[in-house]
Amino acid sequence: MRGTVRKLSVPRRLITDLMHASKRVPFVSLRRALDLGPLIEARAASALHPGWAAIFAKAFCLVARDEPVLRTLYLKWPWPHFYELPRSVGMVAIARVEDGQDCVLPQKVSAADELPLAKVDALIRHAKTAAVDDVPAFRKILRATRLPLPVRRLVWMIGLNFGRQRANYFGSFGVTSVAGYGAGELHALSPGPFIVSYGVAGPDQTVDVVIRWDHRVTDAALIAKTLTRLEHVLNTVIVAELLAHRHIPEPKAVRAVAT
Repeated sequence: MRGTVRKLSVPRRLITDLMHASKRVPFVSLRRALDLGPLIEARAASALHPGWAAIFAKAFCLVARDEPVLRTLYLKWPWPHFYELPRSVGMVAIARVEDGQDCVLPQKVSAADELPLAKVDALIRHAKTAAVDDVPAFRKILRATRLPLPVRRLVWMIGLNFGRQRANYFGSFGVTSVAGYGAGELHALSPGPFIVSYGVAGPDQTVDVVIRWDHRVTDAALIAKTLTRLEHVLNTVIVAELLAHRHIPEPKAVRAVAT
């Protein structure tokens, strides 16, 4: 059958590079329905009303602040070893349309636990609407993606195996979801070491959360505890920040009555 040859766009080349870098990572995953009733109600009552990606990015950073393993990378060069970062660096998957094609680009959010939730949300929303060249994380990764294939493979190999550069280009964890397009459980791939994905809130106010992780870095017991801790942080620390900006209804006008 005669078809049409089409050139890969730069964003699609990025995804092929990402899948190539991810194919040998020994990922395993754990899913749990988190009871997020207090968070859902606080978000509805808050003037901030941040996106879920911002909420999960900050909450994961808060959990990782007290658990160094969640800030640890597995590196192969010059010998297999771990590299512990002083703070978390999140890469949030941003769905966009470029040149008429759907694509996904990573927005870097460093140390979200040290930022106001409104700032984290603003960074993510900016990445959704701004021109590609106005988002530093997009500009950096797409510049490398435009290189010839052999050079790109070398750049990725170096970037993935030097701790400081790995954090700068690929972060220490990713956040992704298809909840904005309906229910569905997403098991994404990346070079790792951690990927957090979440679904839609159910009628019982639970949200399915999946953590995928590089099994070389840690085991399931720690991830199970991480999900428990994540639920607690979402329903306490994040709720407190949201309620600090709750809607204050305007007082009703009182009509004066002449006597």
